[in-house]
Amino acid sequence: MPLSGRRILLGVSGGIAAYKSAYLARRLIEAGAEVRVVMTDAATEFLGTATLAGITGHPVTTDFSVTEDSVSPHTDLARWADLIVVAPATTATIARLAVGLSDDVLVATVTASTQPLLIAPAMHTEMWEYAATQRNIGQLAADGARIVGPASGDLAGGDVGSGRMEEPDLIVDAVVAALSDSLSGVSVLVTAGGTREPIDPVRYIGNRSSGKMGHAIANEAAARGAKVTVVTTSSIPLDPRIEAVSVETAQQMAEAVATVAPDVAVMAAAVADFRPARVADGKLARTEGPPDLTLEPNPDILQSVAERQVRPYLVGFAAESGSLERAVDKAKRKGVDLLVANDVSKPGSGFSTDTNEVTIIEADGKTEPWPLLSKAEVAARLWDLIESRLPPPS
Repeated sequence: MPLSGRRILLGVSGGIAAYKSAYLARRLIEAGAEVRVVMTDAATEFLGTATLAGITGHPVTTDFSVTEDSVSPHTDLARWADLIVVAPATTATIARLAVGLSDDVLVATVTASTQPLLIAPAMHTEMWEYAATQRNIGQLAADGARIVGPASGDLAGGDVGSGRMEEPDLIVDAVVAALSDSLSGVSVLVTAGGTREPIDPVRYIGNRSSGKMGHAIANEAAARGAKVTVVTTSSIPLDPRIEAVSVETAQQMAEAVATVAPDVAVMAAAVADFRPARVADGKLARTEGPPDLTLEPNPDILQSVAERQVRPYLVGFAAESGSLERAVDKAKRKGVDLLVANDVSKPGSGFSTDTNEVTIIEADGKTEPWPLLSKAEVAARLWDLIESRLPPPS
């Protein structure tokens, strides 16, 4: 059993998705884990403590009360656990976790722990997309937490959209991956974000890439134990174990990539194909009329990695609008092992979104479409696929 002998602490916060926590506890136990539960007061309004106590065989902790076995239940649980999974994680709990506001027993337990943390958000779409929630999730990911979901689907009150708690079986898979260090000893290079090619000291040619997909891929690799280097134009927080190299232009990205010799390279950045041949020393004045821009090619970073004498396992990305035929051609031309393509004109699949709908393209042009998923889930599935292709450790 994949979790045999592992001690998992399940944190339940107060949302309608708490009903799934009972099944999640059962599935963790069936995978071999010993499970204990800590619940917020709000969570007990959705799911009874007796249910989870009956499933796990242990009393459920709901407050800081001293017991016969412990004078400090939250610190004892924190030391006991090999991993903490918070499912569901509501907007309020995510906010408390992000700033370390330990005014309930669940957050207090997490802040007392040094073990891996896995968070499964669950809330209405508008709450998930709220700017502060996205900042808080980004901060938790940067602090090393593993984010699973949310998925898209039916929500409370008959609503439909992104924010649905990920299914328990997929959360169990994420727990197994988080404890396996399956990429331990593997070096990974990820490129992320959109490059900016200057016209003058103020203006630039760029694109709408946010870097969210590349950073999700990097965070997932770090969570699996890889040694990760990210060459990025984005300021989105990263897992602290990741070495981040900040760049702006395609030339700078190419130079940074050339210094890294990874086992796996995932080239998720949106690199400008062309740049202005001449950059003005001063800001161009409107009164001088539209500038006559002459463009010249940028380095083909993906191609340069593909042509290395000692080549990593190589994953490319292609953002298209409409047909993915050009992406299939790109996979064949560039000599990648895999290419991840998406139609950025589709709702939920464009730049700056928290979801993505991708198609995996093999080197021979075979395709496998994936459904609309959170970018964290795309990253997890992508690493599952890459791991299945890597040679066994020597």
